[in-house]
Amino acid sequence: MAILKEFGELLVSSRPGQAAGVVNEMREGTVQCLGPHGLHRMAYSEWGDAANPRVLICVHGLTRNGRDFDVLANALASDYRVVCPDIVGRGRSDRLPFADDYALPVYANDVMTLIARLGVDTVHWLGTSMGGLIGMFLSSLPGSPIRRMVLNDVGPVIAMDALQRIGEYLGKAPDFPDLAAAEAYVRVVCAPFGNLTDAQWRYMAVVGTRRKADGSLEMNYDRAIAQPYQKAYLEAKDINLWPLYDAIGCPTMVLRGAQSDILLHDTAAEMTTRGPRAELVEVAGVGHAPMFLDELQVRIVQDFLLAGQG
Repeated sequence: MAILKEFGELLVSSRPGQAAGVVNEMREGTVQCLGPHGLHRMAYSEWGDAANPRVLICVHGLTRNGRDFDVLANALASDYRVVCPDIVGRGRSDRLPFADDYALPVYANDVMTLIARLGVDTVHWLGTSMGGLIGMFLSSLPGSPIRRMVLNDVGPVIAMDALQRIGEYLGKAPDFPDLAAAEAYVRVVCAPFGNLTDAQWRYMAVVGTRRKADGSLEMNYDRAIAQPYQKAYLEAKDINLWPLYDAIGCPTMVLRGAQSDILLHDTAAEMTTRGPRAELVEVAGVGHAPMFLDELQVRIVQDFLLAGQG
């Protein structure tokens, strides 16, 4: 809550005519999950009425964490119980002792454990990049709990140039003496987020870092996630997940940064003609990926998700 109060100017209203700037209650929790080499805890933040049966799961990108969704979750808290996990190795979640366990099957299993904890049979899903891949995997399975899904700047084909770009900085961030230094770094590696305001860049730095025992700051993810990334992506010729996408049955929207190098326009356009025949919305002036820090992006997600009552 302290983060949102500090950055109150970022808050947006969730409904036309509703005043912006209202801070809803945020709760934090953890759930114990079983991985290939033992137990670990996954942390999550939660917004809205805990008794609301309409649940929205928001899952972040590769090096980020669930607090990226604070602004969007605050805006949608009157419509949903919004739950934003820190995928293991990020945020407040445990770091894993074996780097190879940082993989899609572990992430998907953890999220299913979380959904069981929430006590609901169905959810809506918003996934940014890696979070979208997890959503694609789960929604392609028979009996999936996902009833409506937003894929934020990710699809079944991922451009190799973009994978290599991410590989250039993944796991290599230095420690920072102060928040100003951390923000300067975030502005460089996250430049594709678009033309954010000073307050928005500061917010990205605050939620994307954590303080170490010596008082310095580091990016809030385990540097070891770079190891399986190198094996899974950089050694591959391309990433083609069309069979996974074609098996998705729930209504789907693809939100694409118009300048994205991860999700190319031709791929996004093809996603509207096969599989779930997704609705496509492109956000001008943004690359990889839209971060839901302004009313326009929040409204796009809200309008699509609330159009379905499942």
